[in-house]
Amino acid sequence: MTAGSLGLLLLRDNTQTWRGAGGFLLAVLAAPGLLVAGAPLTSGSSYTLAVLGSAVLWIGLGAIAARMATRTPVATWRDFWHEYMWLAGGIWVGVVVALVATNLILGRAFL
Repeated sequence: MTAGSLGLLLLRDNTQTWRGAGGFLLAVLAAPGLLVAGAPLTSGSSYTLAVLGSAVLWIGLGAIAARMATRTPVATWRDFWHEYMWLAGGIWVGVVVALVATNLILGRAFL
């Protein structure tokens, strides 16, 4: 939620390239469903379902991480965050790879 809020703040009334690129990157890292909805390539459409789908993804990821963390009888928050960050890191790597692949396939910068 923090990354998404910071991304929206950076995108609001921006006139600088670094704010646009950083805001877009933070937005798609916070809501990976935006890529499925075509966020970098389409404009003027509503992304409400993509954001809600991303929220479901993050809640599900938290449930999976909690299940994995509580395999031992004495589970701590450190165990949870360790499992969660491994799963979230996989999603974030996938988002970055998708953005790079889209850029390479289209042959032009979209940021």
